[in-house]
Amino acid sequence: MDNFLENWGNAANTALGFFWMALWAFILGYALSSLIQVFVTKKNMQKTMGESDAKSVLFGTFFGFISSSCSFSALATTKSLFQKGASFVSSMAFLLASTNLVIELGIVISIFLGWQFVVGEYVGGILLILISWLLVGLINPKSIISKARKNLGEAEKEKADSNPISEKLRNTTNWVKVGKQYGMEWKMVWKDVTIGFTIAGIISAFVPDAFFQTLFINTGEGQSSFGFFTLLEHVIVGPFAAFITFIGSMGNIPLAALLFGKGVSFAGVMAFIFSDLVVFPVLRINAKYYGWKMSLFILSILFTALIITSLVLHYSFEVFDLIPDFTSNNISEKEHFQFNYTFFMNIGFLIISGILVYLGFFSKQKDISYMKEMAPKSPLLEKVLKYLAFVSYFWLAGGILVKYIFNF
Repeated sequence: MDNFLENWGNAANTALGFFWMALWAFILGYALSSLIQVFVTKKNMQKTMGESDAKSVLFGTFFGFISSSCSFSALATTKSLFQKGASFVSSMAFLLASTNLVIELGIVISIFLGWQFVVGEYVGGILLILISWLLVGLINPKSIISKARKNLGEAEKEKADSNPISEKLRNTTNWVKVGKQYGMEWKMVWKDVTIGFTIAGIISAFVPDAFFQTLFINTGEGQSSFGFFTLLEHVIVGPFAAFITFIGSMGNIPLAALLFGKGVSFAGVMAFIFSDLVVFPVLRINAKYYGWKMSLFILSILFTALIITSLVLHYSFEVFDLIPDFTSNNISEKEHFQFNYTFFMNIGFLIISGILVYLGFFSKQKDISYMKEMAPKSPLLEKVLKYLAFVSYFWLAGGILVKYIFNF
């Protein structure tokens, strides 16, 4: 019983610690998405990302680079870009860049895994974009893309507005709309986020190392050389491991380090990191946005791209002897709550979040109407996820009490 209580406390503490690590990225991404939907017109987006050529893909990659590293936030922003007139290819470039090429993600990876994985993340992010672009060009899914746009509809019918962006920024009505949209973004995914982080904590505390060493064949016991079929199994199982431990592109880095420390190959760990966009919560959100057919198409494209990318990275790094020694990696004692840059970033973005919520729901202009989220929903699934989210809150609260009040 004591062992269970100790694991319960560690699971809750880990889940909250991972969420604390990614909190400011969530806020940044949803704020950016809200700003895009209110201030950026369809005409603006068509000028920069409306085609499927190299220029549009480059713009999509750049916008992703300056965006949030949180996959949930990236999904919301990608939807906004696509809905405003960006091409499918450039939207996917944005999505992949915002979850693989951002600076803050590289910082977290360097802390938990080392510079080799940072290089792998950035080079791999570019490869993912190029391979996805190639696959979309070969398949040419025009009918699926057209249907996805119809599913999204027009989020807001834009009037012929030639006012400069500076004037729009001074209009307080627009900022109320930003606040309302920001609240809608959180309302849409809070259940997925809660459940995902809670499961991550449970896996890290209760699942023994032997489970992952069995899941990824030929790992552990000093194994450092892997054959092709072993690597192929690792990069296929990596997304499955991400599915059962999913907490987003920032939060899954500590678990990736845990896998590497247990002997999983470089390719398998990279596949795990890249898999934040091919798990069920993301699949479900994409289905809400675009419909299941498009969601499954995106899943197949990204899954194929990450397998190829992970294998290419592993063999390339092996040729140059850049794969680090897994025995030197140990994050089991990592302290998540510290007075570091994450603490101050979180405080700053929590203040920004409070301002946006105030503008949207408590200011004098709070009654301004604004178009709500148009994504299709499954009432039954929404209800099940809602109850699971509340159960997660009770689990987390109980675990914190056990750890810090009862000292287990």
